[in-house]
Amino acid sequence: MKLATSKADLLAQLGTVSRVASTRSAVQALSGVQIIAREGAVELRATDMEVGLRVPLAAEVEREGTVVLPARLTLEVVRSLPGDRATLELRPGQGDVELVAGSATFHLRTLRAEDFPPFPEPGDGDASVTVPAAAFVETVGMVARSASRDETRPILTGVLVSASGTQLRMVATDSYRLSVKETRLETPLAGPLEANVPARALQELARIATATEADTLSVTVRDNQVVFAVDGIVLSSRLIDGQFPNYGQLLPDSYEHELRLAGGELTEVVRRMSLLALKNAPLRLRFAEGELTVSAQTPDVGEATESLPVPFTGEPFEIGFNPDFLRDGLETVESRDLVFKLISPIRPGLIEAADDSGFLYLIMPIRLNV
Repeated sequence: MKLATSKADLLAQLGTVSRVASTRSAVQALSGVQIIAREGAVELRATDMEVGLRVPLAAEVEREGTVVLPARLTLEVVRSLPGDRATLELRPGQGDVELVAGSATFHLRTLRAEDFPPFPEPGDGDASVTVPAAAFVETVGMVARSASRDETRPILTGVLVSASGTQLRMVATDSYRLSVKETRLETPLAGPLEANVPARALQELARIATATEADTLSVTVRDNQVVFAVDGIVLSSRLIDGQFPNYGQLLPDSYEHELRLAGGELTEVVRRMSLLALKNAPLRLRFAEGELTVSAQTPDVGEATESLPVPFTGEPFEIGFNPDFLRDGLETVESRDLVFKLISPIRPGLIEAADDSGFLYLIMPIRLNV
């Protein structure tokens, strides 16, 4: 294998693909990036066996071939190269790749190519649809933070993605909060889609789609795998086995209080008060006639209190929330008006975007010590 390419292109594509290379696998090849040169085209690949990524590289191919190099070392070497052009040449006899740019020459030892797994092809599966990239990215961004990071409960580390007709829906929960975002599409989809996709894979896809500014992306679902294609880049991911929780049963049928609030103002108050909610201390929200008082107290650190007017009526009560979880929900709504729905100090609260954007955020309370 021998090819020539611009340093800028090589650095950019290596930076993208190296993000999914494994950092802890016993199989050394999984920490590498596979470079495939064939039929005049070059592709870079990396995977950790959960998420796989394939990106094209603009290059002139002198000799075809395939090689696997250490992903992060190769990225750092390319980042340090002088000049604007680079050549890569496999030297089978030496078991390395010669990388030359300007006055610099590197010889990088190759990894076992036979240990690198094959990749799935897009567009060949049980269900394949094309969706607007911007709508998909926005929906991912509004729910992914609610997915669990606890690998002992893998079913909750995913985002339930479903689409049918003109509706795209994503749901995520870590059992302490629940995010639901429904997005209406301008054009009906060709077919239905449902898959529990690891949140990490969707966040990586959203990053790629945003960087490429693509208009659409395709989604192909198989029995245990999903393949996304956007602007020549292909991201594949395993699907999470098991039954996703019936989130509809988690949503209360009715609420005692429904308050329309300025989201930006409440978010700023919560951010300030959260500075003093440390060491698992809750953020306290006390509702009284026409007023909300937000407070936090951490022993040996300090305390803070701030009030703002709200359209509350009825018997006063106080409810506690995890400050990070509450802030996540408010920041997702951003500066738009929101509806805060409450039942009692021991029942979950619901944050909705007031503009009918299809976003729901259910958050469990923390029992307060009076």
